[in-house]
Amino acid sequence: MPYTLYKHWLVRLRDSHKPAYLLIPELLAEDVASGRLAPGDRLPPMRTLADALDLNYTTVARALAEAQKRGQIEARPGRGSFVRSAAPAVPLRGGTAAEMTMNLPPEPDDPDLLARMTDGCRQIYQEPQRLLAHLRYQDFGGTPADRDAGARWLASSMGPTQPERVLVGPGIHGVLAGLISMLARPGDTLCVESVSYPGIKALATQLGVKLYALPVDKDGPCPDHFEDACKHVGPKALYCNPTMLNPTAMTMSAARREALADIALRYSIPIIEDDAYGALPTRQPVTLAELAPGLTYHVTGFAKCVGAGLRVAYVHAPTAQATQRLAGALRALSVMAAPPTVALATQWVNDGTASAVVQAVRRETNVRHAMLLRHLSGHDVWSQPDCFHAWLRLPDRLSPNEAASFWRSRGVAAVASTAFATNTAPPRAVRLCLGGPTTQAQCEQSLRVVGDVLAHPEQVHASVM
Repeated sequence: MPYTLYKHWLVRLRDSHKPAYLLIPELLAEDVASGRLAPGDRLPPMRTLADALDLNYTTVARALAEAQKRGQIEARPGRGSFVRSAAPAVPLRGGTAAEMTMNLPPEPDDPDLLARMTDGCRQIYQEPQRLLAHLRYQDFGGTPADRDAGARWLASSMGPTQPERVLVGPGIHGVLAGLISMLARPGDTLCVESVSYPGIKALATQLGVKLYALPVDKDGPCPDHFEDACKHVGPKALYCNPTMLNPTAMTMSAARREALADIALRYSIPIIEDDAYGALPTRQPVTLAELAPGLTYHVTGFAKCVGAGLRVAYVHAPTAQATQRLAGALRALSVMAAPPTVALATQWVNDGTASAVVQAVRRETNVRHAMLLRHLSGHDVWSQPDCFHAWLRLPDRLSPNEAASFWRSRGVAAVASTAFATNTAPPRAVRLCLGGPTTQAQCEQSLRVVGDVLAHPEQVHASVM
């Protein structure tokens, strides 16, 4: 540390009423930010610094202990104290600020695939008559061609489907709104996982529906708690996200699916199977719709496997009568899905573009999962190779809300567990999104930021000064 810096600190210390042991860490932070000090710079011995700043040794020792607590310096036995590098900043993601809290698939960067996608868009609009047709009202729930495409898309994950029991809706969230409003009335209860898709909490609040949280373990929601709810609470439906659960990335085991389906069948409880991530696994698990076909509304879409802006969802209803009832509920809420968007989804399903994008997303997700293991393997983190979000349990020294906020300020897409908890006891964890408009290099840098904070949690508190 040069002598001129001593003089700068000496003046500030003499002019301030703040205790020296608290002001010195602030001066350190200022000088790192201004470039006067750089990461790796060695601080003078404490006695030398005390003499230069006209302070007693104990005050300087206390000041450097505070700086170390804040993650600003590190002490190396026998060598002295050195300026630490703060968690490196990551460029903000290429979308809006809201996307920092959303779970987005990696975006394709293959020029051939992007050209194919662009060509598909062009075909939708290149003929004036076709363009005008897409600007008119359409059959609610999709044209026969749209519903047929939806049935074939659903069949890839849930086996044989019936197009007449498929409806096309304006995104999964919109379909869930229709389903909940149809199955439950204000004051009724819906069984859900204890950590679940945040949108289900928002919909329940908006519709006046109560949520009954089922404890979740490595296999999925607890069957005993579900059966107890069926006996004593009388839920109107079971909502679950069985494959790559948002936020924990866990996939419900086959045995757990069978147990829940059996209970639902015995008590005649409808199932809302939110299969938003169902297209991504290399090995497709058995769906609840296959285990309880007469009770299950199986819902999927393109937001989590193609792109969040493709607001098209398909729902396969358990019966023809249920299809008609749901059609009425969806029509009351949204009139129809946007025809130009639905036309693009139908074309991409029919010509294979949608499947090609899913394959590209899966390949890219595999790469990013390997990065996750490389940077965070020593920590309590869980994900799957085909899943682009991860569930990170935090040490006691880190608050989920504070850590997630700190990470987002540095460009990391992290969300605290409180956003997902449907009971009053959120776990000490955050969800990390590895996808969105970030490059592989940006994703890797984000994971370095996360790893650095886990190694030096003091910096989260040091950032608030």
